[in-house]
Amino acid sequence: MYTSGTTGMPKGIVHSQGGVLLELIKFAWLHDNLTPDSVKFFFTTTGWAMFNMLIGGFASGSALVVYDGCPTWPSSDRLWDMTERIGITYFGISPTYVNNLIKLGYSPKDHYDLSKVDTIAMGGSPVSPENFAWFYQHLHKDLHIVSMSGGTDVATAFVGGVPTEPVYAGEIQAPCLGVDACAWNEDGKQIINEYGELVIKQSMPSMPLYFWNDTDNARYLDSYFAPWPNVWRQGDQIIFNQHSGSYISGRSDSTLNRHGIRIGTSEIYRNVESIEGIKDSLIINLELESAQSFMPIFIVLEEQQQLDDRLISTIKHNLSESCSPRHIPDKVYVIDAVPYTLSGKKQEIPVKKLLSGMPLEKAVNLGACANPSAMEFFIQLASSIHQEYEAV
Repeated sequence: MYTSGTTGMPKGIVHSQGGVLLELIKFAWLHDNLTPDSVKFFFTTTGWAMFNMLIGGFASGSALVVYDGCPTWPSSDRLWDMTERIGITYFGISPTYVNNLIKLGYSPKDHYDLSKVDTIAMGGSPVSPENFAWFYQHLHKDLHIVSMSGGTDVATAFVGGVPTEPVYAGEIQAPCLGVDACAWNEDGKQIINEYGELVIKQSMPSMPLYFWNDTDNARYLDSYFAPWPNVWRQGDQIIFNQHSGSYISGRSDSTLNRHGIRIGTSEIYRNVESIEGIKDSLIINLELESAQSFMPIFIVLEEQQQLDDRLISTIKHNLSESCSPRHIPDKVYVIDAVPYTLSGKKQEIPVKKLLSGMPLEKAVNLGACANPSAMEFFIQLASSIHQEYEAV
């Protein structure tokens, strides 16, 4: 498998057949709660690890549904019509899709009988409490709603759903079976109720055998076992609570270090993208010469919407009131589209690398982009970003 390119150039990962098969069987029967009577669907490209986990549903005897195309074409009804018609019981989707339906004010239960759906799974980006609430309000109330997080790196999830445990809005229920996951601070100490690095303290069956063309495992070791030898560092910011539930705020290497305060990008996206007229956003924090930091936000506007002083004031006010004054960006740019990976993840780190002066060929693989033309704005901006900053 190949990693998505979220952190830069994709990595070619060689997995063991036995290790991945064990994970798929575990997930199908015990985490996904599938049986031979189940019908599992997850909207995914074939290049994303979720496709492998979807196919893994066969391990339980479940029927599978695969879909090729845009999930909202020709209308927002597309996936829900399919769900009723085929009798899908397990429905998997990204939070981005749900957020779009929330903005549209769309309610599937007004149009379709979705009573057979018993499990909702979301992955690919941080899931909000509002995403959970939407399903209970607009499908039906008897649902097991799952938020999960893992990676192509291990072809499975580190933290995910447990059918026998309570569901809390926005919360990932527990570390997955056989996964010794916890949060560490910068000193390598386990922490609870504060964000830290997601680490795996013991090996899992599906950890990579090696990277393709990686001499002496140099890139493999640097990717996952720095700075702590023999402890896997996934690169996600996570917080665990007392009952082992967790929340992920985004990639730790894209976490915004703002005047000594670490800020997860997901809380900014959740706030900004709820503002009327804003479709999407991307935020990064740059450490540039002659200054401590420069944190611009890039927004995609709805048709007919323009960036004016009123909208900028709304962005700043909402972030200050709902988050903190340190969440306020230094500058707002309007872009045509946010660059995404083929698996639907915002490419925060490649954009940061580009704007920090890294050559294009080292910062991003355009072949790993779902919309490579969206990178053009940042390629052009990279040549002038230092002058842009000085003018702020």
